[in-house]
Amino acid sequence: MSAAPDPRDWYRREFTGRAPRLAGAGIAWLAARRHDALEQFLRRGLPTRKDEDWKYTDVLPLASQRSAPARRAAIDPAALDAFVFDAWRLVFVDGRFAQDLSQLDGLPDGVRVASLAQTLRETPQALEGRLGRYVDGARHGFAALNLAFAEDGAVIDIAPGIELERPIQLLFVASGAAGADSIQHLRQVVALGAGARASLIESMVSLAPGAGLTTGVTEIELAAGAALDHYRVVQIGDDAARVDTAHVQQDRDSRYAAHAVTLGGRLVRHELDCALAGAGAECDFNGLYVMAGQSHIDTHTRFDHRVPHTTSRASAKGVLDDAARGVFSGRVVVHPDAQRSDAGQSVRHLLLSPRAEADSRPQLEIYADDVKCAHGAATGSLDPEQLFYLRSRGFDEPRARQLLVYAFAADMLARVPLAPLRERLAEQLTRRLLPDATREALTS
Repeated sequence: MSAAPDPRDWYRREFTGRAPRLAGAGIAWLAARRHDALEQFLRRGLPTRKDEDWKYTDVLPLASQRSAPARRAAIDPAALDAFVFDAWRLVFVDGRFAQDLSQLDGLPDGVRVASLAQTLRETPQALEGRLGRYVDGARHGFAALNLAFAEDGAVIDIAPGIELERPIQLLFVASGAAGADSIQHLRQVVALGAGARASLIESMVSLAPGAGLTTGVTEIELAAGAALDHYRVVQIGDDAARVDTAHVQQDRDSRYAAHAVTLGGRLVRHELDCALAGAGAECDFNGLYVMAGQSHIDTHTRFDHRVPHTTSRASAKGVLDDAARGVFSGRVVVHPDAQRSDAGQSVRHLLLSPRAEADSRPQLEIYADDVKCAHGAATGSLDPEQLFYLRSRGFDEPRARQLLVYAFAADMLARVPLAPLRERLAEQLTRRLLPDATREALTS
């Protein structure tokens, strides 16, 4: 019996053939960085369940997928109406920037929002030393593969002292036209100068059924006193997979608040690393996922308290039905001499089916002695006493269950400060968790 072909050989040949056509081809520093990333991937390969951070997530079904060049399909702009906001907007269709669907008019002086490919064409020096600075490709194969093959993405630079009144939206659209075995690689670089304030919405949506994998890497740098509200909404198809990594580098008195809502996808993995490297830095994560069918969601957070007087919070809730599985791993590292660090974690899973499964791993590594750290995790089904209470108020059992599930999930939406996004998510959650009869009962 002949041995199975090594997929790494395919990636090496593919990179050799595509390198001259990748974004930024001909830029020496980028070519060297891409080559190094490919070599890291070839040495390490994709993660397996033997890797501690991936023990609950099997990516073997993704191993056969190949990094086929993106093919942007033509779509009707009206198809995006349900996903856009009153915001400056970059739209990417099947991994490629769509200028005709984007809207950047009226950006203030000192604010640059552009596609990665455009930036590499016009001002590549703006990315030298920044692209791949914080996310180490040696950590796992997806990050290395992303840097080696990244075709497009977004570059956002906000000068010191600027406070944006409108959000910036990055809308990533899967048209359904890309091949089932295709992979799209997107890269984001975001920097806020001292005292700058902004809101960033990342929307991942599918317009039609379709498989395929998208990898995303986002590197965020917040200077002293900067503040970023970062919203991440995943509404991809039931057969699609997405693996994202975000790193946030925080200077003193900066504030980063992440709000992640996942309402679809066959396999969704999100990693968030926050390096609290300046005194007074604050990092918050609020996550909600509502999954059914065979869906699998894996969320990893890591907050590194590197200096004294820093604060982090992580809260997550998951609603899991059918054979869905949810994984949440939260890690807090308080480094030596990082006194007066304050960290808290809370994760709760609600299982609606005996086949649903949840894994919670809150972790604390503390190497300082004057800290305030706590964590908690809970997994269970609906409370019979709460069901009894609602039934005693006239709701039948199906309606009572629906109301309790909705209340459990909607609590996380109340933490979303951006009103238009919060209201739209509430509408979607209502349609998904409450049938019309129950909605009428709530408003009557």
